[in-house]
Amino acid sequence: MRRAVALVGLFGIVGAGLSLSVLPTTKTAAAPSDQRTFLIPASDGYGVADCLASKSECGKIVADAWCEAQGFAKASAYGLASREDFTGSLSKVKAAQAAPEQPLVITCGG
Repeated sequence: MRRAVALVGLFGIVGAGLSLSVLPTTKTAAAPSDQRTFLIPASDGYGVADCLASKSECGKIVADAWCEAQGFAKASAYGLASREDFTGSLSKVKAAQAAPEQPLVITCGG
């Protein structure tokens, strides 16, 4: 019984080694990533809205980190979102209500 288990284990190891030797040796290139735009609430709780809105150096660092976390290489643009980026997602603001904070936008790609 021990010999049978040992032989099955040996054949498994040999089979795994052979399957690895059959893998293609050419390097595979990842598909080119498209750009993607993310809308982020200005009151996200992390306190990065000032950096992203002012387009300062800390905004570049935050935007690049956001894009890397989403699987992209770097940020191509960041800042305050224009009305066209989120039109229709917000209801009309009544005079008695405070205007909602304008969201931030980060465009990742490349």
